[in-house]
Order: sequence, then C-alpha cells, then structure tokens
Amino acid sequence: MNALYSLLVVLALTFAALGAGQLAPGRAVLILVVPYAAFTIFIAGFCWRVMRWAWVPVPFHIPTTCGQQRSLPWIKSAKVDNPSSRWGVLARMAAEILLFRSLFRNDRARMQGKRLILGESKYLWLGALALHWSLLLILLRHLRLFLEPVPAWINALERVDGFFQVDAPQIYLSDVILIGALIYLLFRRFRDPAVRYISLFADYFALFLLLGIAVSGVLMRYFVRVDLLSVKQFALSLAAFRPLDLSALSPLFLVHLLLVCTLGAYLPFSKLMHMGGVFLSPTRNLANDSRRRRHVNPWNYPVKTHTYAEWEEEFRDKLVAAGIPIEAEDAGDARTN
Repeated sequence: MNALYSLLVVLALTFAALGAGQLAPGRAVLILVVPYAAFTIFIAGFCWRVMRWAWVPVPFHIPTTCGQQRSLPWIKSAKVDNPSSRWGVLARMAAEILLFRSLFRNDRARMQGKRLILGESKYLWLGALALHWSLLLILLRHLRLFLEPVPAWINALERVDGFFQVDAPQIYLSDVILIGALIYLLFRRFRDPAVRYISLFADYFALFLLLGIAVSGVLMRYFVRVDLLSVKQFALSLAAFRPLDLSALSPLFLVHLLLVCTLGAYLPFSKLMHMGGVFLSPTRNLANDSRRRRHVNPWNYPVKTHTYAEWEEEFRDKLVAAGIPIEAEDAGDARTN
C-alpha cells in the first residue's frame, strides 16, 4: 500500500500541474511562486539540518571500522579501512562518497533448505552508483539553462554524455542509465519480500518522484518537443529574480517543473538528505586513534572522587570489627619487615 499511496501522490502532482496550466491564476502560481518557495524551503531546510548535525557534540571518536587498527610497528594496519590519520580519513571519505565503498561490500543472506547461504550482492551497489552519478551529470548539464554564455566545460560534458548518437537529437547516456537504475531499485523493493516489508512511504515516494522527473524530461527531449529557447529564457529570468510568465511553456514542462520543485522542497526533510549528512557522520569522518590519544569529554564537570584509601579510613572501625584486613596496615607491616 505504501507504494500505491506514493504513486498516487506523484500522479496527483502531475494532474495538478496539468490543471493549473490551463488557468491563468494557477499558471501564475506554478511559474512565479512555486519555484521560489521550493528554493527557499530547500536552502533553509538544508542549512537547518546541517547546522543541527554540526551542533551535536561528538567528544569521542566512534568510527565504524573493518580493518586492523594501528598498534605495534610490526603489525600491518589498514590505513583506509581503519584510518589513524587525517589522510586516511580523507581517502576513506573519498572512496565512500565517490564510489560507495561500504555498499560495495554488501552481502546477501538467504535460506536454501535448512542452510544459510551468504554471498556477495553487487547489484544494489551498481544501481546506486549509476543513479547518483547519472543524477550528477544531468544536474550539471542543466546548468546551461541558467548560464549565458554556456561554459565550455558544460559543452564538453554534453559531448561526452551524448557520444552514443543514434539519431537526432542525440541520446544522453545519463538519461538511459538514470531511468534504468530507478526501475531496478523499484523492482528490487517489489521483488524482495524482506526489503518490501521494511519499505516505507518515503522510500517509494522518492523513487516515484525521481522517476516522474526523469520520464517527463525524456519525453520533452525525445518525443514531445518543447521550445527550448522559451525554457532557457524562463530559467534565466528565474535566476535573475525577474520571472516571466511565458505562454510558450508547454504543459509537460509545467509537470516537470512542479515535480522538480516538490523534490527540492521535500529533500531536506527526507532520507535524501544523506547527501549532506554523509560529510558529518562521526562513524566516517573521524580517525580511529583511541589507542594513541585519550579523548576526554570536554563538558564533564569536576567530580569529587572518593578513593579506596579514603573509604577504608572512613569505615576502619567497622572493617576491623568485622575482621576484614586493612590494606594500609598490611602495607605498613610489609614495609617494616
């Protein structure tokens, strides 16, 4: 039901955009108000989440590791899996952010009869890697709509992304990979009973929302052609804070716009916020140097301690009456002998 509800919400957003585009007030709200509202919510929500994480005190180093910690010189340590220096942490973070190194080690457990079978499962890693990198390429390509003149590196990126040219317009490989990755991740949640059981509305909603954005974008580029000049003029007017209500904007573009704005406003309050949280995760961005450095809680208030010698002196009479030996007397006798 979670999948059905999330799909219905995305379809409702689609029909809302189509309906608003037919009315002048709705079109004005969709074009002139919604983008700025979504951008404001995205920036404010993103900063709020990051600041909340940054304010959380982390007095101790608690990295999750899976390698030999640095100890004796003759014992080889895992400098990346169990980093003890800043360079090791940087290497580990780079591999985690760019290559999803921990997800690469994903294992799958299944029952075959009465036997528990453990094996590698690289499909989730490959699908997640394809999804994130294709999203990044598409986002960078869309910068051409907000910049004039278009930087040379964006043109070069488009040429590399569109090298697989079969017909006109050229097919961007990132578009194909993105839709394929989203379909696989959705199919995985439907196919695996365990994953389907723990999947929430938010999990399906993010995938359906991204799939709606991707499909509407592909339709505009390859099937239902839109006036790109009007789209770029509208994007430049948004960037200049002088939005234009252009009648040449097609209904499909309005659907694409509303879905993108919904994603931007929803992102800071969803699981998609891991794009910022991964940099602040204490299980990833700290060195495992607890054997070389003592980490003291900085806000611990001074506590009056009560040593065993003081306790013994306080209850000396009762200890002697109970026949319990006194360590201070035993130590004194030993020194005398």
